Amino acid sequence: MLLMQFSAQNTDFPSIDTWTPEEIQAHIGFMMDTNGKLAADGELVDGQGLAGPQQARIVRAGAGGAPVVTEGPFAETKEFLAGYWIVDCETPERAVEIAAHISTAPGPGGRPVNMPIEVHPIMSGPPQEM
Repeated sequence: MLLMQFSAQNTDFPSIDTWTPEEIQAHIGFMMDTNGKLAADGELVDGQGLAGPQQARIVRAGAGGAPVVTEGPFAETKEFLAGYWIVDCETPERAVEIAAHISTAPGPGGRPVNMPIEVHPIMSGPPQEM
């Protein structure tokens, strides 16, 4: 699973609501092209962009298991999950290559945003040593 993180603290990457429509279209076009290539190569399982932290909710179990919901925006949020891909790759190195490519998505002025992409193997069961 590849997780796309955005940081409110990164001054090199301004909030997307400050981008021009052309910059947003270029960014989304890059993501669509990337998804299309991954799908054509048989590597894409799923990928989605996520709504911003203003629409997020944190849920915990309260008394008797009832949901206790905290709604955003979260002032303490410095980073937030902006999107994800689930890819089926032959090797872990291939997942890292895909993550590096996604990190080059264009941002303001067409410059790569160089956003961090976390790469997490998906476990199908507990580790063998368990």
